[in-house]
Amino acid sequence: MTLKVAVSGASGYVGGEVLRVFSEHPDVEFGSLTAHSSAGDRLGVHQPHLRSLADRDIVATSVDTLAGHDVVVLALPHGTSGAIAAQLPPETLVLDCGADHRLASAEAWAEYYGGDHSGTWPYGMPELITADGHQRDALPGAKRVAVPGCNVTAVTLGLQPGVAAGVIDPTDLTAVLAVGYSGAGKKLATNLLASEGLGAASPYAVGGTHRHIPEIVQNLGVAGADDVRISFTPTLVPMARGILATMTAPLAAGVDADQVRAAWESAYADEPFVHVLPEGQWPTTAATLGANTCLVQVAVDKKAGRVVVVSAIDNLVKGTAGAALQSMNIVLGYPETTGLQLQGVAP
Repeated sequence: MTLKVAVSGASGYVGGEVLRVFSEHPDVEFGSLTAHSSAGDRLGVHQPHLRSLADRDIVATSVDTLAGHDVVVLALPHGTSGAIAAQLPPETLVLDCGADHRLASAEAWAEYYGGDHSGTWPYGMPELITADGHQRDALPGAKRVAVPGCNVTAVTLGLQPGVAAGVIDPTDLTAVLAVGYSGAGKKLATNLLASEGLGAASPYAVGGTHRHIPEIVQNLGVAGADDVRISFTPTLVPMARGILATMTAPLAAGVDADQVRAAWESAYADEPFVHVLPEGQWPTTAATLGANTCLVQVAVDKKAGRVVVVSAIDNLVKGTAGAALQSMNIVLGYPETTGLQLQGVAP
């Protein structure tokens, strides 16, 4: 079976990574590659590393250029994919890498993003723990999938085993993230210039203002938390891609370190892409580069009475494009791992 796939936003970081990751799928054939300001250019001007697609023309993003495909991947700025998705044929599988369809709460959307809520789609995080099993169970046969946020993925996969097992208190969570610059998107801004970023670590969206917070709260609620309170602070660090999330939570009463570790190991024992590392080995972003993996480690700080979790992902792969392909595989009945890279690139 050949899948004709269109990618909107093909000149951006996410669009380029979608093209790279999806090109490894044996049944994917690319149709329209679309963008806005770069329409009319060759793809190789904007994505010179994608040699097999370098001579392809970028066309304008419209319903007409996206229609007629089996799969459409929307890699567009937040707040822009909803209107386009609403006009695409219902039989087309649409994977939205933006935030437009992730949140169940219209109030949360209005508070953190502004404007009208575009509705809620099935959520594309297969490993998300639910009351009945995992989110992957809700994906087969879906025609619309909301791909998770990258920071959300790192934090959710880091914390959810403790929430689901009841070994941590979800009302006093902290998460501090080191984030590569591609997480800010491909746009011209003073704070994203090399002269500003090289040699510097810069916090942003401090004080509970980051747009990924309601999505994290939503996910941990699905995983079993009645009340979630999290202090979330991302920091841009001078690397192109990757997220290292360091999270802490109060240890639940009567729980010991062995029970904590067992919760994480049990949660991810059968997951192909989420791996709990051996005790004493800590995740690094370098170990996930180019792969659809999330590496996790957990420890108990006995003096502080808190659980410490560290997770690492490639924000463009497991954080976005890889999650989209992983979800597409489940939706269409492929083995979940088809076309997805487990091995990282090192050094």
